[in-house]
Amino acid sequence: MNPVRDTQRGKVYDAEQLVRAVFDRAAEFGQRTVEIHGSRLTLPVERKFASVESVQRYCDRVLTLNWVVAKWERAGAPIRVRARAGTVAAHYEPGPGVLAVPVHGAHSGRGGGPWALRELVLLHELAHHLESEPDGVAAHGPEFCGRYVELVEGVLGAEAGFLLRITLHDCGARLG
Repeated sequence: MNPVRDTQRGKVYDAEQLVRAVFDRAAEFGQRTVEIHGSRLTLPVERKFASVESVQRYCDRVLTLNWVVAKWERAGAPIRVRARAGTVAAHYEPGPGVLAVPVHGAHSGRGGGPWALRELVLLHELAHHLESEPDGVAAHGPEFCGRYVELVEGVLGAEAGFLLRITLHDCGARLG
């Protein structure tokens, strides 16, 4: 258990929920252009997944991207994806390097699978995996937020990263 208090957790989850809602509405209505703080953004299509196996392949591919390997030492550490019995949350287990995702429950967006089988959630969990000192920093602290935004920018695109960065800031989360 991490001894560092996770004071930003609620702020990060609030921001993430808002960003997922923007992506869901864009997919539902086919309108990928949004305006945020006076900037017009064209959102990319967020990947959705159908199985634990497809999530595992995605995570393995992200962790072998050249820029990810060059930036974070933990990219070389294997991650194992498993199904989670609950439907409320995905989570990362730092000791064994396990990403647990709920595969049942509510669906996200038009034609999407269960809410956690989506790119934004997986990048969140991969940001936890890439932390080199999980017991030395807050799980959702500024370091995590910075890493999460970098992953979203690098994998989904600059517009998605900008949306996440601004939303985290608006919700009061600090980025490191």
